[in-house]
Amino acid sequence: METETLGLSSEARVPTTVARRYLTQLCKHFQHKLPVELGEAEGRIEFAMGVCTLDAALVPDTLVIRAAAADEEALGKLEGVVGRHLERFAFRDALTVSWVRR
Repeated sequence: METETLGLSSEARVPTTVARRYLTQLCKHFQHKLPVELGEAEGRIEFAMGVCTLDAALVPDTLVIRAAAADEEALGKLEGVVGRHLERFAFRDALTVSWVRR
């Protein structure tokens, strides 16, 4: 699924000194059921409702998460799934994922 064909997108910039750890954890969690690409500082997860890309090197001490989907409902579901998983994984750090529509 190419992100260029998806009409809507959003971004969350999550401050954390362990961005690569959370990027890896998210990708490895979903790779058992979904197509996932995982690099040293970037990742991509293809969900049925859209695509999520993660970047731990774009902004220092920040995990940048981008979500893209065809419509509002799908984008909202994608944001919810990714955000809830990250917040659950990072419960000790009390991270909050706040999405900004682009």
